[in-house]
Amino acid sequence: MNPYNAPPLTPPRPWWKTTPAALGALALVALLSAFSFGLGFLVTIVAIAAVWALPPWRWFTKLGATFGALILLTIGAGLGGQLDDGGTGKTDAKPGSEASASPTAAAPSPTVAKPIKDADYTGQPLDDAERKARSDGYTTGHHDGANEDRAISVRSGWTVCFQKADTTAMTIDFAAVKRDEPCPEKDGGPLPWPKMQDVVGATYDTAVEDLVRAGIDLDRIELDDVYRDIDTPTAEEAAEDGEDWRVCFQSPDEGTKVTSTTTVRLDLGRWTDADLVQRCPSAKDTTYKIPANDPDYDDNGTTGNAGSTGGSFSTSGGGGSSSSGSSSGGGVGTVHPGSFCAPPGAIGVTKAGTPMVCGPGSDGRNRWHSS
Repeated sequence: MNPYNAPPLTPPRPWWKTTPAALGALALVALLSAFSFGLGFLVTIVAIAAVWALPPWRWFTKLGATFGALILLTIGAGLGGQLDDGGTGKTDAKPGSEASASPTAAAPSPTVAKPIKDADYTGQPLDDAERKARSDGYTTGHHDGANEDRAISVRSGWTVCFQKADTTAMTIDFAAVKRDEPCPEKDGGPLPWPKMQDVVGATYDTAVEDLVRAGIDLDRIELDDVYRDIDTPTAEEAAEDGEDWRVCFQSPDEGTKVTSTTTVRLDLGRWTDADLVQRCPSAKDTTYKIPANDPDYDDNGTTGNAGSTGGSFSTSGGGGSSSSGSSSGGGVGTVHPGSFCAPPGAIGVTKAGTPMVCGPGSDGRNRWHSS
């Protein structure tokens, strides 16, 4: 034979196009499907495509390999399921144990594993409670916790008083009241507003104790004085001399409900043993604690508690005594700097203990100023 007329040599096929490679792909189907059906199914598709495209098989051989791949997929998945069942039985099976009879008994439901006591939202703003509950997997709802059936629009202004949860359905319903309202005793009950106490005649200290005991917030209390010549004390000033200040009038009356919009007003009078007047007036802002502070007061001393000759005081020492009570001066007790006074020359002290004297002021009228 002429070597120059011989047919050309056929190059060897790549290994991935050979019959062993195709058979290996089919074996891989059975192996992977035993561990994961999804992965095994994906490899089956790839193996079938390889069978039809790569090895030099006849069409009926390729068709048979295709059916074989599907059978291997089924067999591998079945074996994997049997192995899983057998492993579960060996691990959980115990003679006389309820866990072996029910597979779910060994793994409690995730909703039962989270009792409602671990998800307590009471006392929180309604918007915060609903946000936290939703993040915990609950579906939320809300309603008025009082017996007033009010619509809830701005949830940040309401506070959760009660909650009712279904841990199986993972739903929770909040009963809330407005932020400044007290919680009722039960869901749908009346709001337990505190009632005003009778504190007229009591000292400021005693009045505050009674109001706090009744559940009234001190921030709702406003103070005022009862005399026209006395400044209104602050709460700190009234507390500093709590036994000297007395409640002359109050608002509201005893037994009135003190709601979130109610203002409690205490009209106070203050006096000590040195004061000329030591009683409440018949009405507020109608009299002067120190009559000489009245602009209409007669400089001759014909009106007021100072008397016709002004105030008087006496001292004793040694073997005798002396007294003075003329229009030129006298002691009138506690006075307010800058207030009108009479008669000229009268002496007094401020509540801080500063000596004062009655004399002409910048406007020509007699006023109290430091001596």
